[in-house]
Amino acid sequence: MQFFKIYIRVLQLLGPEKRLVALLVVANLGLAAAQFAEPVLFGRIIDVLVSAQAQNRTLEWDALIPLLSAWVGFGLFTIAAAVLVALHADRLSHRRRLAAMAQYFDHVLHLPLGFHTSVHSGRLLKTMLDGASNMAGVWLSFFRENCSSFVALFILLPLSLFLNWRLASLLIVLVFFFGILTAFVLRKTEGLQGEVERYNTDLAERASDALGNIAVIQSFTRVEAETKEMRKVSAALLSAQIPVLSWWAMAAVATRASATITLVGIFLLGASLHLQGLASIGEIVTFMNFATLLIGKLEHVVSFVNWVLLILPKLREFFDVLDTESTVRDRPDAVDAGRLTGRVAFDHVGFSYDGRRMAVEDASFTVESGQTVALVGSTGSGKSTTLGLLHRIFDPQQGCITIDGRDIRDMTLVSLRRNIGVVFQEPMLFARSIEENLRVGNPEATAEEIDTALTRAQAMDFIANQPDGLKTIVGERGRSLSGGERQRLSIARALLKDPPIMIFDEATSALDATTERQLQAALDAATQGRTTFVIAHRLSTVRNADRIIVFDHGRIVESGSFDELVARNGRFAVLARAQFMAPAAELEAMRPAT
Repeated sequence: MQFFKIYIRVLQLLGPEKRLVALLVVANLGLAAAQFAEPVLFGRIIDVLVSAQAQNRTLEWDALIPLLSAWVGFGLFTIAAAVLVALHADRLSHRRRLAAMAQYFDHVLHLPLGFHTSVHSGRLLKTMLDGASNMAGVWLSFFRENCSSFVALFILLPLSLFLNWRLASLLIVLVFFFGILTAFVLRKTEGLQGEVERYNTDLAERASDALGNIAVIQSFTRVEAETKEMRKVSAALLSAQIPVLSWWAMAAVATRASATITLVGIFLLGASLHLQGLASIGEIVTFMNFATLLIGKLEHVVSFVNWVLLILPKLREFFDVLDTESTVRDRPDAVDAGRLTGRVAFDHVGFSYDGRRMAVEDASFTVESGQTVALVGSTGSGKSTTLGLLHRIFDPQQGCITIDGRDIRDMTLVSLRRNIGVVFQEPMLFARSIEENLRVGNPEATAEEIDTALTRAQAMDFIANQPDGLKTIVGERGRSLSGGERQRLSIARALLKDPPIMIFDEATSALDATTERQLQAALDAATQGRTTFVIAHRLSTVRNADRIIVFDHGRIVESGSFDELVARNGRFAVLARAQFMAPAAELEAMRPAT
């Protein structure tokens, strides 16, 4: 069953601290043995007292001291072992919780963008927090109660047959009944709880979407509508949860009833056996204590299984993400690329997202080091996918891409991406200071290098107007800045990286005409000596490129300079007229002077 597979896997995450785990398990073994020894010793003391009374003789302390000493000794050992387990189990649980979060976080950051575009970031965050916190609870429960309970139920309980097999048999029947009952309820509710967790995930995604787009919600007066939808999801979640709770409530009632019946049964069977001379009063007392002890452990086991069932989908989702393998990863023989010069060649490259329709098909072109190439085409024509293949957001399914004559898949991802700077259409800033956002491009950058990058990106003016200068916190996704300011910071960040290859994906789309003219001159200077790829729709960017490559439905349909493509009056000219609303005469007028 999934329950046991997930439970065992959670425990396996304790592997890096095997020595401490072994110590805690040994302590639990001793704790369980001591807890079973106490009723046995107490029963023996009762038998000694009853025997003395039956023989009408005075009992000497010498006869009781060994038993009392052992009883007290086991009691003190139980306290010491419990303290040891509680103290170290708490610390171990918190350490491993943070380690699990770090492992998950590191793994998710290495997954390709294709994965992240299909999975909501709010869901990934919820999965990490819920999964790690619930695993910490599982580890605590294992060391504090479950381990000793398992020892008591599956090792020490069978040994009680040697004390009195008749009374022990009744206790074993109780355990067997509990096992059947728990397995039945677990089977009934495991699938139902999966549905509950799907509603929990929907709730988290909807809340994250609403909070992330609060400006849109308020502007379009969507507050009441969003609240209403949230309540609908909450109501559906509650409706799915109630059947699960009802089953486990029935299990709790059956558990309590069985416990009462067992205590009464032990007493009646013990009295009957005593009258037949088959059980002493001490043995009856011992097994009554056994029954009380086992009932407490079994009730805990049922509660624990119920709780694990509730969190099982969260744990499963955590491991599902952890088991997701990146489709883009280093080859075993991949080497550090060093600093590249930037000669890029696409050789019959093909890629499909779904295996049915090609997003890029038979793309072949070569860009010499230091050249600037513009990629144009209608939305969905394959421009962004082509450049995504260059810095290995995806890997081509056909053909290959080389830089300086070397297949990029033979280079380590880190060294490849170290040589490529990307300015995305969406700036993607962190909710940190301006300086911290810039140092993403180069953590070791000097103050002079930062100033140079900001100057080239035409960003020094608005930095000077910030209340704390470079220390100003820009808010979530840089919302305290305008769109143009965010984009200029993004450009400065890429320039600070100083890579031999630059990619600009609509980098000037958020800038006004005046700032764009200023920035264009800076970019022309910044890209000197670098291989530059530009995805753009504005003619002001396209006309300065050494070459323009035109995409249509994933294929390259035209390639050439601005002059050549305008003179050809083909697809590029059509796109220019459609996208820039420029007539043919205006296009001719915009051609660079020869």
